[in-house]
Amino acid sequence: MESIRKWEQGEAVPMDLLLLADPSEQKVKEYYQKGEMYIAEINNHVVGVYVRIQINEITTELINIAVSEDWQGKGIGKRLVEHSLHTARQAGYKRIEVGTGNSSLDQLALYQKLGFRMEHIIKDYFAEYNQPIIENGIVCRDMVRLAQEL
Repeated sequence: MESIRKWEQGEAVPMDLLLLADPSEQKVKEYYQKGEMYIAEINNHVVGVYVRIQINEITTELINIAVSEDWQGKGIGKRLVEHSLHTARQAGYKRIEVGTGNSSLDQLALYQKLGFRMEHIIKDYFAEYNQPIIENGIVCRDMVRLAQEL
């Protein structure tokens, strides 16, 4: 049975999962420490994770969401995004934002199916990464920013 729960300080950080969504370990360490991290477990095994950070009093950002490759395509990512929307509403936020790569076709589809709307593109955002990111045969260069009113 799958459960989603808040990660507690002192627990092992699911860095392998976090790095699936963002290959910069330095960036991951910076934001997971200042945000709230939730983990999805099946039979006490961590299979998914998301991190949500505060932007301001009314806006939060879903900054990292990842599912173990063995568990992808089983609806866990959808449940994690839905959980992030729920926890954001409970925390009193009025808006949630998310950014993803121009090459992340499955993620772009998922976010839109769950009510996010595209807002803008940050060109060459991923150019600062040490090695090229290639997904779906597309070089990931730009960040697509999406948002949803809660």
